[in-house]
Amino acid sequence: MSESKDINKIKTVSQYHQLCGLQRPSHPLISVTRLEETDFLLNANFWKHYSNNLYGISIKRGMTSKLKYGQTDFDFDDGVLVTTAPKQIISIEKIENIKLIGRKLIFHPDFLQGYPLAKTIHNYSFFSYSTNKALFLSDKEEEIVLNLFKSIEQECANNTDKFSQDVLIANIELLLVHIDRYYNRQFLTRKKISNDTLSKMEEILNNYFEIEQTQLPTVQYISDQLNLSPIYLSDLLKNLTGLTAQQHIHEKLIEKAKELLSTSNLSVSEIAYQLGFEFPQSFNKLFKKKTNLTPLEYKQSFN
Repeated sequence: MSESKDINKIKTVSQYHQLCGLQRPSHPLISVTRLEETDFLLNANFWKHYSNNLYGISIKRGMTSKLKYGQTDFDFDDGVLVTTAPKQIISIEKIENIKLIGRKLIFHPDFLQGYPLAKTIHNYSFFSYSTNKALFLSDKEEEIVLNLFKSIEQECANNTDKFSQDVLIANIELLLVHIDRYYNRQFLTRKKISNDTLSKMEEILNNYFEIEQTQLPTVQYISDQLNLSPIYLSDLLKNLTGLTAQQHIHEKLIEKAKELLSTSNLSVSEIAYQLGFEFPQSFNKLFKKKTNLTPLEYKQSFN
């Protein structure tokens, strides 16, 4: 049996409500649920390995079971906010231990159609973060998020009129902006953790270039070593240093290239291959872009 057939799938908001033992949603494409009313035991086997077609934003308290998001374990603690995007795979172990308190906003991508948010929501990179890097909220931040959840919940319960979707979309956009702001705050307030990540990345790259390579290091390779998602790693580094993960790799690559060009008798082509370039021309192009000199010009400057 293929992997896709092994994964349970949630296709609609109504199906989610049904699986959780909740009343039918007031709106077919968007809902705010109360986690303490959610009965995961009703369909315990379903939650062991599933994906859905919905966006999800949750504030969860009291999570004692183990949650896996993709291949990454989630570090639940009180007062954390989690975001999930459509088609991402989630696994929950020990369903019987779940005693959650909180709120969860879910909405189908179709709800955004016809609004600019349908295109710009992909710019909110926190939807692609590994969940072991969830958002930790202050009491004030949590209050703001919960108030937005309540506004959305109340609007869903109101009689629908021509302004209803506009109001709901506006609240979702405001919620996303706040979450983006709080993630950026978290990068700064957890600066020691961020600096530790930067140090570990430097160590990984140094070790990588210690031996002759057959390919260049990738952001995916580095993020796997750090147990982070590539997008979270890049956002963390961008907030800390102003450079993305890819730019950090290039900086380290040029640093190592300068070392070899200035201290070894290797030819430019040999250095390119040792660093992992398939073609010396690609090495020449990157080096010239970063230093305004060709590798050969840089090497000759030491003779």
